[in-house]
Amino acid sequence: MFDVTVIGGGVIGAAIARELARYRLSVVLLERKSDVAEGTTKANSAIIHAGYDAKPGSQKARTNVLGNAMFEDWCAELDVPFRRNTSLVVAFSDADLPGLADLMARGHENGVPGLSLIDEAELRRREPNIGPKARGALLAETGGICCPYELTISLATHALLNGVEIRLNTPVTGVSRENGTFICQTPQGPVVSRALVNAAGVYADTINNQLSEGTFTITARRGEYVMLDKRFGPAFKATIFQMPTPMGKGVLITPTVEDTVILGPTAEDIEDKDDVRTTAAGLEQVLRVAALSWPQIPTRHFITAFAGLRAHCDRNDFILGEAADVPGFFNAAGIESPGLTAAPAIAAELAGQVADRLNAGKKDTFNPPYLARKPFRLMSHAEREAAVAADPAYGRIICRCESVPEAEILEAIRRPLGATTLDGVKRRARAGMGRCQGGFCAPRVLELLSCELGVPQTELTKFGGASRILSGTLGEMAEPQPRAAQERTGETHA
Repeated sequence: MFDVTVIGGGVIGAAIARELARYRLSVVLLERKSDVAEGTTKANSAIIHAGYDAKPGSQKARTNVLGNAMFEDWCAELDVPFRRNTSLVVAFSDADLPGLADLMARGHENGVPGLSLIDEAELRRREPNIGPKARGALLAETGGICCPYELTISLATHALLNGVEIRLNTPVTGVSRENGTFICQTPQGPVVSRALVNAAGVYADTINNQLSEGTFTITARRGEYVMLDKRFGPAFKATIFQMPTPMGKGVLITPTVEDTVILGPTAEDIEDKDDVRTTAAGLEQVLRVAALSWPQIPTRHFITAFAGLRAHCDRNDFILGEAADVPGFFNAAGIESPGLTAAPAIAAELAGQVADRLNAGKKDTFNPPYLARKPFRLMSHAEREAAVAADPAYGRIICRCESVPEAEILEAIRRPLGATTLDGVKRRARAGMGRCQGGFCAPRVLELLSCELGVPQTELTKFGGASRILSGTLGEMAEPQPRAAQERTGETHA
């Protein structure tokens, strides 16, 4: 019996679990995948929105502005990268200029500070690479960027260090409420708690609709992106938006905190809530639309393409708080953009509501977050020499693209809530994030994972489940096949 179960290990679930850890409560977080940040969180635009776009009076508008104001201190406490790089909504025709004024008026109604309209000359002074059709822009000085998966890992680790139990590879197959307690059915057995928090992303409707008469529907909205090599990080300082549409904020161009550049996303409603394929049509759309903002996109320097799913709710707003007809059941559902920005506000608010429902006071102590050592790629020459002298594993570079030494990969595996997959190492140490996308370092990372975890390399995966990297050994491949197998493959010999 736990006091609280949190379903979902994305940024919202991890943030709520971490805030609940401040209270005298026993908390368990259930995540169906092999790691936290494996769903929507790992594949979004990583943008901290100012708050001018959301409908005034909505939960999106309210929590966006509150969360934006909290975000810088939040990241500083957790020692994760954050940059207030500003954002620009660009008008590409004179007819779009009144729309910028409308967005600014909405932003003022939402309480967004630092908004102003700038003319074409000022826009080009700020962003020399902006397309020739640009006529002006709305400047949002509070816009920013972060690393959502690194943030989520830090939040979940901090929760773990303060007593939260985190169960990975634990999908919730059914929920019920009996005698005032909640029962989550999982393949590992039932999990029982006094309160339940639903932060299940695209599956939040499935959880809610098993418990509450206040049903809703979540549609998975797929967005495809492409990423450019770091050499083009200086191309734009601000995040460049085009005018928003009913399907979202449109195709954008933004630098990342690691100085790559992201273009995207598309917006396509799909039925399969696990379909994160990238498509030729999606890539073509991203390039065609983004070319309005950046006509000379260096397409020869894409290093990867990826897709993520947004949890679009038929209520067109976040669903937050305790369900009216199910005491102790709390929703954090329909969390699409600006959900990342709103996360600090949502987490503090919902954790407080849960604590009030359970009459739980705050703990006398709260352990500090786990702080990794300064990355080798960011060290000065003297710092690198000192690191190698203290630990020779710093002198063995595994990932050349991102300058990741063996010492940092070992730390990624050994740390609290350490990596167990190739992608887990990538998101904690950046091995495989660079230009070659793991082409050189993946075999060595697999060797280190195998050694540290005591698992054969053939059992290791890219991201859990059936995503095994290796299908066998050369020795196994060289073994003679049974005659029946030879006949099936046409390999019999006279």
